[in-house]
Amino acid sequence: MKRPKKGVPKPSPEAKALSLFFMAYKTISPLYKEKSKRINRLWDLVGVGKLTNDEYAGEVEKMLKSYGGYSEVVEKTVKYYIEKTGEWTLQGDDKYCQDAKIVAETLLKK
Repeated sequence: MKRPKKGVPKPSPEAKALSLFFMAYKTISPLYKEKSKRINRLWDLVGVGKLTNDEYAGEVEKMLKSYGGYSEVVEKTVKYYIEKTGEWTLQGDDKYCQDAKIVAETLLKK
């Protein structure tokens, strides 16, 4: 994910979840690759002031709902990487990383 320009807030945990979901699944289907490009273009529009953060969040929320919601997207993403690599390595203190860590711990116990 691109670094936001100065003065632009960081993407929400929901936007991060969606972006990482698309990043994982774009190797499976070109549809995910196109959705990834679209969400990144929208974020770029926020960075240059052509789209508000609230408008962006609304688009992210619509996309998340179409894939089962935030929790479902986090779980699918974590599961994808665990199945592919055998582990979950993303670290961080933000909400997404903490939520993903809980999912990873649960999946790895099975």
